[in-house]
Amino acid sequence: MAVDDSDIFDRLRLIRSPNVGPISYRQLIARFGTASKALEALPDLAARVGGRKLTAAGPELIHREIEHLRQLGGHYLFIDDPDYPALLGELENAPPVLTYKGNISLASQINVAMVGARNASAAGCRMARNIAQELGQRDIVVTSGLARGIDAAAHQGALATGTIAVIAGGIDIVYPPEHAELQERVAAEGLLLAEMPPGTEPRARHFPYRNRIIAGLSAGTVVVEAIPKSGSLITARLAGEAGREVMAIPGSPLDPRSRGCNQLIRDGATLVQDASEIAELIAPLDQRVRSKPSTQPQFDFIAEAGDGERNAIFELLSPNFAAVDELVRLSGMPSAQVQMVLLELELAGRLERGAGARVRLTA
Repeated sequence: MAVDDSDIFDRLRLIRSPNVGPISYRQLIARFGTASKALEALPDLAARVGGRKLTAAGPELIHREIEHLRQLGGHYLFIDDPDYPALLGELENAPPVLTYKGNISLASQINVAMVGARNASAAGCRMARNIAQELGQRDIVVTSGLARGIDAAAHQGALATGTIAVIAGGIDIVYPPEHAELQERVAAEGLLLAEMPPGTEPRARHFPYRNRIIAGLSAGTVVVEAIPKSGSLITARLAGEAGREVMAIPGSPLDPRSRGCNQLIRDGATLVQDASEIAELIAPLDQRVRSKPSTQPQFDFIAEAGDGERNAIFELLSPNFAAVDELVRLSGMPSAQVQMVLLELELAGRLERGAGARVRLTA
């Protein structure tokens, strides 16, 4: 990728602009055709629903980011690049751009996510490390989040054969600090991925977004140890919503770190005990991994809406999540117009998008 390409520069400005997320980015491209035209329209779109005029990310900010990434030896991966992984691209909220260091081809190979407790037991870490090693021997890449405990053990087990670490902050930020050497090894021998711009310190709100990338990249997610309501179970839920295999390793009901896995199995996840069972379960997704979309995934064209349409949608929205399809049905409006109103509200900072094409008012 040539960093002086004006279209690439404009796309970075667009995705780094306030209130522009993965879905709104792709809708803006679908509506206006190019990032340049979308940037021209951006200031007025938020004002249509009572928001202040939106100021796009400044050119100097993007220049600094590009130079910073170049100095780090990193690269950009856009959603329409040939190397963008097919499974991740299937997500409605797939990241429009990622930064990476390492072997990007690993992202397009068949891979399995392995996640679990940060305060994992010694037995759990040993199991994660051994299964990751055995998956690698079957030419399966292991993906995780570089966290303490199970994540680190999975990366260590798969370093020799291929592992992907998806981190919540910028690609140059090490978290947790004690994983500096492991992160460096993954970047050198495997693949290090980040959605946030370089220099971004990881915050609590970044981790669910990181988790959806882990789940989206993978043909299936294996949970080794997890307490109920943990981030690992969020990753498993996201995997299930994306139509991927959800697997869990059972454990003693006396150990709180096994309760999340046992709960997943009770709720329908597949009980697995070794790499051969995991490989068998994800085999049907192999073709989807290897297929490459010919063009960037596109949203339907979104049409202009008037004040009447805006008021109708606004009355249907509330602080509780509602399905976009339900808004279309209740309003009687074409989907294209509903999507335009939702886009305007999001850019104004008045709408939050949730999982499963659901939205709610925030202000």
